[in-house]
Amino acid sequence: SLVWGATPGMLFQKDRDSSPHPLNLSWVFGYNSRLAVHSLMDGEERVLLYVSSHTVVIHDVLGNRQYHLQGHANVISCLCVSEDKRWVATADRGPDALIIVWDSFSGVPVRTIFGSHPGQGVCAIAFSRDAKYLVTISAAAAQRVCVWSWTLPTEKPLCSTELRPEFGHQDYVIFNPQDPHEFVSNSKTQVIFYLWVTGAHDELVASPLSPQTFKTVVGKFSQTVFHFNNSQALTGTSAGKLVVWDALDPRRPPEEQQAKPLGMTPSKVVSVQEESLTVLMVLESCIVTGDVTGQVKFYDGELRLLSLYSPSKAGPVRSLSFSTVLRDPPGASTAKTSESDSSNSVSLTLNRNFILSTSDATVFRVATDSTDFEKVLEEAKEAVSAIACHPQETLLAVGSHCGLLKVWHYQHTKYLASRIFPRASIQCLCYDPQGHFLAAGFTDGSVHILDAISLQSSCKEFQFSQGPVTHISFSHNSEYLATADEKYSVTVYKRVLQNGHRCWEHLAGLDSHYKPIRSLLFGVHSDSTKPRLLSLGEDRQLVEYDVSSSIKDHLVVTHRDQVEQSAVPLCLAWYPQLSTESFILTANNCYKMKLLNATTKVCRKTLLGPTYGSPLEKIQILPTTSLADPQQHYLVYITKDKVGLQILPVDGNPHKSSAFICHPDGASDLASSHSGRYVFTAGGHDCTVMKWKVNLTALDAAAFLGGEGMIPFYNLLDGGREGEFFRELEDYFYYAQLKSQGVETLENRQVSTHIPLEQIPSIMRAIGFYPSEEEIEEMINEVKFSKCVDAKEQVTGINLEDFIKLYINHRPALGLSMKSLQRVFQVLGYDNEKGDKVIDRGDLLSLLQCRGEQMTEDELALCLTTLLGRRPRTGESEPDTCDASGAAALIEEEIPAEITAEIFAADILGLPIAA
Repeated sequence: SLVWGATPGMLFQKDRDSSPHPLNLSWVFGYNSRLAVHSLMDGEERVLLYVSSHTVVIHDVLGNRQYHLQGHANVISCLCVSEDKRWVATADRGPDALIIVWDSFSGVPVRTIFGSHPGQGVCAIAFSRDAKYLVTISAAAAQRVCVWSWTLPTEKPLCSTELRPEFGHQDYVIFNPQDPHEFVSNSKTQVIFYLWVTGAHDELVASPLSPQTFKTVVGKFSQTVFHFNNSQALTGTSAGKLVVWDALDPRRPPEEQQAKPLGMTPSKVVSVQEESLTVLMVLESCIVTGDVTGQVKFYDGELRLLSLYSPSKAGPVRSLSFSTVLRDPPGASTAKTSESDSSNSVSLTLNRNFILSTSDATVFRVATDSTDFEKVLEEAKEAVSAIACHPQETLLAVGSHCGLLKVWHYQHTKYLASRIFPRASIQCLCYDPQGHFLAAGFTDGSVHILDAISLQSSCKEFQFSQGPVTHISFSHNSEYLATADEKYSVTVYKRVLQNGHRCWEHLAGLDSHYKPIRSLLFGVHSDSTKPRLLSLGEDRQLVEYDVSSSIKDHLVVTHRDQVEQSAVPLCLAWYPQLSTESFILTANNCYKMKLLNATTKVCRKTLLGPTYGSPLEKIQILPTTSLADPQQHYLVYITKDKVGLQILPVDGNPHKSSAFICHPDGASDLASSHSGRYVFTAGGHDCTVMKWKVNLTALDAAAFLGGEGMIPFYNLLDGGREGEFFRELEDYFYYAQLKSQGVETLENRQVSTHIPLEQIPSIMRAIGFYPSEEEIEEMINEVKFSKCVDAKEQVTGINLEDFIKLYINHRPALGLSMKSLQRVFQVLGYDNEKGDKVIDRGDLLSLLQCRGEQMTEDELALCLTTLLGRRPRTGESEPDTCDASGAAALIEEEIPAEITAEIFAADILGLPIAA
């Protein structure tokens, strides 16, 4: 097997270019500095293991290679490595949390534990010294500790116990290296020692420690370890002290002593320094500490200082990982006394090179035989919210909230240049189309225009935005720069000639929206080379500006169009010229994509977009390569936590798109290379940027395997092509043909495969889709004008196949939702005496007649009498309930004075409610 024959470094020999996925993770920039960094190989190798979001990265620094262990759907919350560095265990938090044990030699996941800690997942994990056992602590408020034998094929732990809330949130755990049945954990205020026995209930004791115990300031606990003498334990604190725990309490008689480790009691506090201790570990016959100043100190068993390492400008130590010493140095004597054994062990420990990682995302390699501290990695220590690709070169700019701006050569994954903006947070980045400038927007509202290569400022910074800059964009000719901010304003800058030099100046700004701006996009007029500027907001307004006609402090608005009725638009892009007509593509929070006429902004088509758990947040047209079909285009997008590709033209076929988890805690930005071969995603608070290699052939193959023609759309119907729903739809369709020709006519019927467009709303409602009047108009116009531009004719009928596509693309993507109706009652209603959210009957009738698509009194009376079962059948006389007074009496009789969401859905609308 791959695991049995695996050797160190073997995984870098694998060919990963033959992956069958449309998007393949190629490189990860940045890592989670809250977790440890481990050294996997000894000697002069620089092979590191660390966590980036939900991915474990094995990074060969000297070989400039990465291998990625992918299997978690949530952000990895903790990891541990066996003493021989062969096995790696990772765990995550969130829904469906996993524990995965990996073979670091082959990259194979050898064991996955499902449902270990339902609910919140895992916050701490550790291997026993022999790597046979794992201990985990849940992240829930009521914590649970479990011991696992991961080599056994069982989903149940060997033993487990619940922790009481007064123990505090335990976030660190470690086994006793000399006894795998003992382990210890600690919170900021409590240390707990455990002894477990297979087949029996585990036991635990908590030994509280307070300042009164030692009459001194102890501080908060950081980490706890077992002393190598096997009779003591040590706990590091934020006050620079070490708490010593003894197995024997000198204050108790021998017959009252508890078995180790349950009898561990705090015996003394040793003040080793003033600075806070962040890392504590035992290595052979040495005790090693790391602190908030970046210092690493070695002590003997009596806590006497042996050695000190202090890298310059290092932040708080987060982890230490030492190389493995397999044997004594050549020439060492084999006959030694106990004292010489101890001294030789200390000597070996002090000669081990180690990897030091800090909380500010810097990794050093420390060679103990010299004073050199090699900086191996330096990444963003705060959220990464901005990325941009150079339009002509293989350059990627990455900006973070710590003010660090870095430029990478993404083809060779080489760091090229950087600049730090003190006390400033970069929020967005954009290269100009010619590749000369890099514009950066900051959270303090400032805008910097930099040289794209040197990153030096091309002009003084601008401070015209009223809040954090969220979007930034250049015009096609690099003459204009536009920004949008959190205060719903759009600001435009212009490049001008002053004193013989080209420079930038502020042109104008405008409060264009009253809700957050989601997209800002430059384009070009179809009949000229003048730039167009569009902004799209959550207020459902698409605003177009005429920047060419704008003058100082006056930004000209040419059009303001409402593009949605109830959904919230989230992003837009210029649609490729796939037909005579030009379009703007938008996506909303209801998983719908719309094609708007680029000139009139009229909705020409509504389509079902990708449905992968959350709506599309950002979209871009993937640049086409010279080898690709010029008529073949693709869309790249990010949702809340995924990155995906979509084949164009969009038609609602779900097999033409795919998506992969990229940042479980939320993707913040998206960029694509100028060649279209790579896609980049930024993860915001996970401090990472991921580089994805595009495989369009795989996406095309997936779309082909999904079926051609109507097959994908039939499969979206309940029951498919052979199901009851389809047969019912056919019946309604043919009944509509009869009705359009007259049900009782005696004339010869015209056999047709089409129905008039006027019958579309009736069939939609008959099969359970209840569109608004505006949606009905959009559906009819979509079909009526579908051939208007190309064939210069209007369509008057629709066939069954086109009707099915229309239904699938327009119906609610996730079906009718009781939750959405309850949210409406939360907004419009009030709490009654029972605590239920209700709407007064009179207020409901008033809302239906005065708000939204207003109903007349007669329309309302007709609807309610029909819904309540009082509308006459064909041929019957009209009862009194169909006039206004009769309807009012019926309403008072049938509808309660206070209406809940459940009453409205079940008793008035007659819809089934799931239990």
